[in-house]
Amino acid sequence: MNDTTTALLTGASAGFGRALAFALAERGWDLILTARQLEPLTRVRDATGAVAVAGDVADPGHRAALARVIGELDRLDLVVNNASALGPSPMPALADYPPDELLGVLTTNVVAPLSILQLTRPMLLAANGIAVNISSDAAVNAYEGWGGYGSSKAALDQLTAVYAAENPGLRVYALDPGDMRTAMHQAAFPGEDISDRPEPETVVPAFLHLLDHRPPSGRYLAADLLPAR
Repeated sequence: MNDTTTALLTGASAGFGRALAFALAERGWDLILTARQLEPLTRVRDATGAVAVAGDVADPGHRAALARVIGELDRLDLVVNNASALGPSPMPALADYPPDELLGVLTTNVVAPLSILQLTRPMLLAANGIAVNISSDAAVNAYEGWGGYGSSKAALDQLTAVYAAENPGLRVYALDPGDMRTAMHQAAFPGEDISDRPEPETVVPAFLHLLDHRPPSGRYLAADLLPAR
C-alpha cells in the first residue's frame, strides 16, 4: 500500500458495499475489502485492485486478521461498516423471535462495527478520517417483523452518535440509504417483487457527498443528500 487515500469497507461483495467499492476505486482509493463469501469478494477485488480478506466481521478471529492487514498500512482515511445481518427470513414478530438469532444480529450489526472502529481508531485519528456506519429507517420506525433488525440499527445509531461525541477529531456518520434492491432486502420480503426499489448504485452519490463535504458528525438520510430531481 502507498500513501494515497485508503478505505476499509465491510460487506463489500454485493449490494451497496460492492457499489461503493467500485465508486471509490474509480476515484483512485486504495481499498481493503471484506465479506463472508470468497467468490463474489474475489470478483470485486479483481475489478478494483483491492486487498480482499474474506470472513465474517462477527468473528473475533477475522477481525484480528483485519487488524493485521490494517497494521501494514501507511494510512487509513475511511472506514465503512456496511456488513449487516437481517436475521430470520421470513422475519418473525418479537414474541416469536429466537434469542440466539437476535444475539447473532446484534453481534454483526452492533458489536462488530464498534470492534472495527476500535481497531482502526488510531489510524483514522492520524488521518483526520471518516467513519460511516450504514443504518436503516427501521432504526427509527416501528415496522412489524422488523424488531430484531430495527433494534440493532437503533443501537448502531446511538453507538455512532456517542462515538462521534467521544472522538471530535473524526467525522462519524450514520447513513440511512433507504430501500435498495439488494439480496438482503429481498430476503426481508421473500417471494415478493422488489424490482421497484432503486439499485444500490443510485445511493452512492449521497455517500460521496459525505466524503466531499464532510458535514458535522451525525445521522443522515441518503435522500436528503442527493441532488433534487
